Amino acid sequence: MRRRGLDFRRPARRRFSNVFWLILCGLVILLFIGLLSRENQQPTSRSATAKRSYRHEKIIEGLNITDEMLSPDSVARQLNDQISLAKAFLVIAKESNNLQFAWDLSAQIRNSQILLSNAALRRTPLTTSESETAIRDMALLLIQAQQLHYDSATMIMRLKAKIQGLEEQMNSINEKSSKYGQIAAEEVPKSLYCLGVRLTTEWFKNSNLQKKLKQRRQTAIKLRDNNLYHFCIFSDNILATSVVVNSTVCNSKNPENVVFHLVTDEVNYAGMKAWFTTNSFQGVTVDVQKIEAFSWLNASYVPVLKQLQDSDTQNYYFSGSGGNNRTPIKFRNPKYLSMLNHLRFYIPEVFPALKKIVFLDDDVVVQKDLSSLFSIDLNGNVNGAVETCMETFHRYHKYLNYSHPLIREHFDPDACGWAFGMNVFDLVEWRKRNVTGIYHYWQEKNVDRTLWKLGTLPPGLLTFYGLTEPLNPSWHVLGLGYTNVDPQLIEKGAVLHFNGNSKPWLKIGMEKYKPLWDKYLDYSHLLLQQCNVH
Repeated sequence: MRRRGLDFRRPARRRFSNVFWLILCGLVILLFIGLLSRENQQPTSRSATAKRSYRHEKIIEGLNITDEMLSPDSVARQLNDQISLAKAFLVIAKESNNLQFAWDLSAQIRNSQILLSNAALRRTPLTTSESETAIRDMALLLIQAQQLHYDSATMIMRLKAKIQGLEEQMNSINEKSSKYGQIAAEEVPKSLYCLGVRLTTEWFKNSNLQKKLKQRRQTAIKLRDNNLYHFCIFSDNILATSVVVNSTVCNSKNPENVVFHLVTDEVNYAGMKAWFTTNSFQGVTVDVQKIEAFSWLNASYVPVLKQLQDSDTQNYYFSGSGGNNRTPIKFRNPKYLSMLNHLRFYIPEVFPALKKIVFLDDDVVVQKDLSSLFSIDLNGNVNGAVETCMETFHRYHKYLNYSHPLIREHFDPDACGWAFGMNVFDLVEWRKRNVTGIYHYWQEKNVDRTLWKLGTLPPGLLTFYGLTEPLNPSWHVLGLGYTNVDPQLIEKGAVLHFNGNSKPWLKIGMEKYKPLWDKYLDYSHLLLQQCNVH
């Protein structure tokens, strides 16, 4: 029995071990199958990645515009070259008024541009087959343009002609601008004309004004008193003269010691007297004379008056023609021939009793006390003036003709220029050196206008050469009538000069500087309101 039981237990153990091994073998087979399947999937994914990379490279290749344009066989490059040339021909066709051909060019340019745009959007280069028609049609138009002489030489000639035409147009516009600006500067505003007429009428209607003037003549001794501060203004502008007088008085420490000598013409004489008789200006002494009263100022003595009788001079200044050349518009300004303008060279004869005087133009504004000018030592010179040679174009060679031997031999071309408008004159030295005689000499030498062309500054530079004492620049600040001036210079300036065409009483005056002038004018004055002066 024991033996049989032992035999019975052994077969049971074998069955258990066989099951174990079968399970283990199954697991190994499953693992092997899994590994095989993964190996089969990897080549597939590698192949997909490679395909995607290849496709991306093809897209990049299709988008490489630089290579496409640099390629000698590029269709896009050929189209672009045709478009550039067609655009140049299009401009010439329009200028030649060949509008049909210009329209054909424009249409073909648009067609070629659409082809290039479509190729860029689909990101592939243009092919010959799809662009063949556009290239052929554009080529035919370009050949037609050459037959119409739209070649490079013609283009250059046309461009040169266009440039020349534009330059002529610009010169014409500049000339018109200068002409109209000159006319605007010369014209008397209606308001100023109205003021002159009303004042003249008032002078002859109102006998009280003439009585007042006679009473003031009791102070005539002041007009010859060299202990006072004497100023002179030569002008036919009542309003501008009033501003000069008022601004001087308002800024004077001792207005009772200020004397103004005014000289005007016959037309404005009554109006000027009426204005300065009815307005006291803080009691300052004002004397008004007319230039026609100076009997010695005649053609036998004054070269300018003698020259005005010459027909050639009259043609040059008044008809605008001098010989074979047209007279520049700026030379035809009446002020350059006005004796009021040239009277500055006869000051010792106009005021024979005076020893020193300050000359002021009528386009200045005084904003400091000027009494110190009378104590300045001129070191034996006749003229005290502010030099203007901070810029090279304000030296003598700018104003005078140095091709003339008389100018070349006597004057340094780099000598420093100076300005009229605020000048201190030593009349004693003037008479001693016969400065008026020097002026006559040079004026007579310039009868043919070969030494200088216009104005009083060039003869002034010759007349006072070696006789001018430089003053501190703050005494006289220029440029407010034509350019921008440093605000610090304006603030420190004793006399502000509105030299240039843009006078403050004109509509073309520079707006930012007008308040400097306006504050010395009482716009509430009845006459100014009646004449619409604003």
